[in-house]
Amino acid sequence: MNALALGLVAALCWGFHDVCARFLSQKTAVSACIFTVLLTGLVFHTGLTVATGTLQTMPAPAIFRALAAGFFFVVATFGLYYAFQRGPVRLVAPLIAAYPILSVSWAAFQGVPVSGLQWLAVIAIVVGVSAVAILSDNSAEKDPPIGPTILFAVIAAIAFACTFALGQSAAALSHDMPSTLVTRLVSFALVVGIVAILKLPIWPGKQALPWLLAMGIADGIALMCVLSAGALPNAKYAAVSSSLFGMLTIVLAWMFLKERMTLPQWAGCAVAFAGVGYLAL
Repeated sequence: MNALALGLVAALCWGFHDVCARFLSQKTAVSACIFTVLLTGLVFHTGLTVATGTLQTMPAPAIFRALAAGFFFVVATFGLYYAFQRGPVRLVAPLIAAYPILSVSWAAFQGVPVSGLQWLAVIAIVVGVSAVAILSDNSAEKDPPIGPTILFAVIAAIAFACTFALGQSAAALSHDMPSTLVTRLVSFALVVGIVAILKLPIWPGKQALPWLLAMGIADGIALMCVLSAGALPNAKYAAVSSSLFGMLTIVLAWMFLKERMTLPQWAGCAVAFAGVGYLAL
């Protein structure tokens, strides 16, 4: 499986994650959601690593990069949850969905060749995802001040780009499974520390628990896919295609929750997938 395909799998998993979050965000504490999802993802990835016999020693540079990726993943996760909690979607989603531009910019800075048409394809994906998100927000509720919301969304976008760049670099220096496991361990340890210091709730309730367990497995698969692409050619495109998760969330909501999709939204989907199609050539 190539990097672009791995990113699409990640986008589908994170899209499912976000559809489930729609049920829970108004009834369950953010700290409980994040704690349960990350714990489930850690257990899932640990079991998979042991079962596949890929637990092995990592070189020091790979360990340091995987540790840093774990830190940034926690920052990105909290930024995303709090940005979407504040809303509106039309403001938050385009800002977070812009992280592929940062990922590709970093790859270009490192000397990876990126053509003008490839840049256009990346921008098309970001624009398509943003258009679908903007057109989906029909909320009439009064939103909180946008300053902190923008800050949370920008932090999430930068942290996602850093997570993927560092995680893919660690996977390229070592095996992807143990490096992703280190990232998972650090992420969960940091969340435990945060909820302990701030005395935040971690029990989501019996009704939310099954959904959060499924979300944790989906999140585990998604992060593994994006970071595993580090050892493949064009690893940056895993981060690019994974940004479709925001758009796929809305499409999945249309499929399973019967939410309305307008013609302009379908046009946005077409633009985004056209960009993915070009990168796949």
